[in-house]
Amino acid sequence: MNYVSKTFFALTIVAISFVQSCKKDSVSVDFHYDYYDLTEGRFAVYDVLEIRHDQGATIKHDTSIYQLKTVIGDTIIDNAGRIARKFFRYKRVNSSQEWVFSDVWTTIISDNRAELVEENQRVVKLVFAPTVSKSWDINAFNSFTKLEAYYRDVHKSTLVNGLSFDSSIVVEQEDFFTLVDYKRKFEVYAKNVGLVRKYYKDLNIQNFDTVNGVLNGKELFYQIRSFGIE
Repeated sequence: MNYVSKTFFALTIVAISFVQSCKKDSVSVDFHYDYYDLTEGRFAVYDVLEIRHDQGATIKHDTSIYQLKTVIGDTIIDNAGRIARKFFRYKRVNSSQEWVFSDVWTTIISDNRAELVEENQRVVKLVFAPTVSKSWDINAFNSFTKLEAYYRDVHKSTLVNGLSFDSSIVVEQEDFFTLVDYKRKFEVYAKNVGLVRKYYKDLNIQNFDTVNGVLNGKELFYQIRSFGIE
């Protein structure tokens, strides 16, 4: 091989390596933001069971059954100067009634975090991309006690309230059980939908009894019943 041939061969190898490198760099990473779909008009309707326990109240175990509808609204500048989305909430007792406006929160995906400002408290709902090795403090941006969350059952199919979802993630939030306390909290998110299930128990109990020994606390359960884009 003469000098010209060697030079041409070397330049060809360099060119091929450069093209391959560019192709690798151009491959986009899928952070799976669609588990927290912020498309304007995206709505979800949930069947909700809420129980408030208070031994000092007239109704010691006050139970409410209703439906909740959430809708992603237009953009708004949040208190951190970022472009966020309005998050509308409506309630009704059952499907025979009209929706009644409840409140409006704000939500955003920023720095690979899904944040929701609920009752003026900013919480980190998800971090991206979801993997079983990730954990984060849900209350990193509010005054509440640190609450570490992590993923399980990542990208698994699930069935909620008779509805089937091909890809979902479970966010484990709390699992704590003692003689006088019981805390069990997790949420399930599905792709192109968002939240599909919420399980929340935060109870003061006696003698490890989570059924008849509940003194005070709250239980809240969501199950999705319909979803789409308005």
